[in-house]
Order: sequence, then structure tokens, then C-alpha cells
Amino acid sequence: MNGSLAHATSGGTLTRPPPPGSVRVMAVFEVPEYLGQTAGREPAVQEWLGVLPQIVADLASRWSLSVGKPFRPGGQCSWTAPAVDGSGAALVLKVGFRFAGAEERDEAPGLSAWDGNGAVRLHAACSLESAYGLLLEQCMPGTALRQVLPEPEQDVVVAGLLCRLWAQPYPAQAFRPLTQMCNAWAEEFEAEYAVAPAGQRIDSGLASAGIAVFRELPGTAPSQALLCTDLHAGNILAAQRSPWLAIDPKPYVGDPAYDVLQHMLNCDGRLAADPVRLVRRMAGLTGLDPGRVRLWLFARSVQESTGSPLMRQVARELAPA
Repeated sequence: MNGSLAHATSGGTLTRPPPPGSVRVMAVFEVPEYLGQTAGREPAVQEWLGVLPQIVADLASRWSLSVGKPFRPGGQCSWTAPAVDGSGAALVLKVGFRFAGAEERDEAPGLSAWDGNGAVRLHAACSLESAYGLLLEQCMPGTALRQVLPEPEQDVVVAGLLCRLWAQPYPAQAFRPLTQMCNAWAEEFEAEYAVAPAGQRIDSGLASAGIAVFRELPGTAPSQALLCTDLHAGNILAAQRSPWLAIDPKPYVGDPAYDVLQHMLNCDGRLAADPVRLVRRMAGLTGLDPGRVRLWLFARSVQESTGSPLMRQVARELAPA
């Protein structure tokens, strides 16, 4: 799971507004499981946890919030909790760790551009030296799509949300191009591949071909859209305003055919059984070129192949003739 589940199904709930001008944060600051696990692997995140309670208190003061206990198990890189503002609105406070690569940089502008059309609404945002704070619409009941529907039905929801997100106008200059992300990930793959044990690496010819396609595809896109890039059934929540809303986007501008990948990569069983059928399924539901979606899945499978037998298998099955 990447990023954060901003509205996981367990955690505190708040139903009454605080008195005007008041601020309430839990007496004992809690760190949810996934964030604690990340801190155990990342010394910088562990150090950040020491200042996180003060960051939460400062944001609660800034936005006049009463903040509840964090959602569990939460996100890997952020602390999220239910909050109520002075008007009684049920919201979510999300505080994310600021990584050097700034993957989270454009979440707020992306949500602002979508303005609730397929994604949660952004109420406020604050950029800090070590964190970013977001005040978000709270999804009720907030159940994740993956907990409710089987994968074939998830396909329909994912495709419908993506088409809504792609249709929204956006200021292109405000977002990074998909080319930038793909080049960075390609470099990471090449570095990992060079030092990985032989048994954990894909064939060198497929590695070279796949990563070349991964670099080239963004520049040959027949159309451009504002992409979510991390839309899967764990990042789609049941809501009242709309049956399903997306959370935790990682926006880039680029080829819509890229945007179906994260959902497909989470469908291990169908990927193992028949990746071509899954490609055709998602391409058909979104109106995308199945040949282009297949190329993207091939390239991404190569990029994810080090240490993953499944990704190596999928890459071999989808490799261009």
C-alpha cells in the first residue's frame, strides 16, 4: 500500500463541534500501526514522530479543530484522524511526512483541480518544512472499496472514477509531467537490478527492453490528463455525497493509459492467471487502447520485477514479440 489511507475504517469519531475558537487534541498522542512500521524502517520518519504531536496541535489551532484518535491501521507515510471544525463539519486532518523526493507535493493542487468530482474535497492545505497538512472532506461510512466488492466489480468503480478525474480541466503548468516520475523510477530500477542476486532478476534482455519502454511511453501519449497514479481499491472510499470517492492521489500530467496500472497490479490472482484478459478488461471499461495499456503493464512489470516472481512472470507474458 502506498501513501495513506486517509479514512481507514477504524478510529475515533467526532460528532459534536467544539466551542467556538477552541482546540482539542487527544490527551495521549497515538501513532497508528502502518506509520509506526515505516518509522521502524526510516530513521527520518522516526525522528519526525518526535515533533508530530506539536505539528498536529499547531494545525488544529490554525484551523480551529477538535481532533480525534487517528484512523487505524492508517497510512504508511501520514497521520490521519477525524476532526470537527467550529461549524460542526466532519472533516479529516491529514499530516504527511515530507520525503526528499516530494512524491506528496501535488496532492493538494490535484484535489483542488478535481474539486470533489470523483475525489474527496480539499478544504484547506498548509505546507511546512517537515510536513504537509491537509484538511479534507470526511467520507461516511468510509469503507474501502476492496472490503466491499469483488475485484471484477471493483474494475467498474475504478474505471468510472478515473474517467471522471481525467475529464476535469487543470492548469498543466502546476503539475509535474509523468515523464519525470518514469525516468526517476527507471533509474531506481537500474540501480537495484545491478546489485540484485541473479535469482531475483529478470532476464537482462527483458530488463533493457522493458525499462526502455517505460522511459519512452510518456512521450508518445496521444492525449494528456491529470492523473491520480495511485488509484486502487484501498484508496477508494464509500461516501454519502457520491457512492465512491478517491483519496490519496499522487498527481502527474500524462498518459491516461498509465493510470489503470495500480489497480491491475493489486489484482495478483488475475495477473497470474491471464494478464492479457485483465488488460482488455480495463481498457474496455475506460475506452483506452488495449495495446497501449499492455505496453504500460509490461514496462511497469519489468520496473517492479526485482525480487517479485509474479512481476517477472507477467513481464514475460506481455513482452512484445
